[in-house]
Amino acid sequence: QVQLVESGGGSVQTGGSLRLSCAASGGTYRSSYMAWFRQAPGKEREGVAAIYSRGGTTYYADSVQGRFTISQDNAKNTVYLQMTSLKPEDTAMYYCAAGSLYGAYDVAMYLDPRGYRSWGQGTQVTVSS
Repeated sequence: QVQLVESGGGSVQTGGSLRLSCAASGGTYRSSYMAWFRQAPGKEREGVAAIYSRGGTTYYADSVQGRFTISQDNAKNTVYLQMTSLKPEDTAMYYCAAGSLYGAYDVAMYLDPRGYRSWGQGTQVTVSS
């Protein structure tokens, strides 16, 4: 079982930037996919970005395409989410996840929380207008 610990959340104004980090340990770090999800109060958890750990291919939700960047540092067993041009609607708890996603073949599947077995505790991001 992979243990995941997120950090880097905080409060920023509209247009600001934050970088989230997800440190992985234990189990098999090289789960095929690492991803970031977010959940706002009263809303379902939604996929934000995913990365194929072995090749670096990235996938993004339309709502963050061009503003967020997911990346990985295999030497540090860490995945990052660089968030720029933040909007109030980006306010949510952000979670890191790891999974194998056997059979996945499109963006919707790569960003589906049901495909991920290991989850972090989350880090809060608040964007004020």
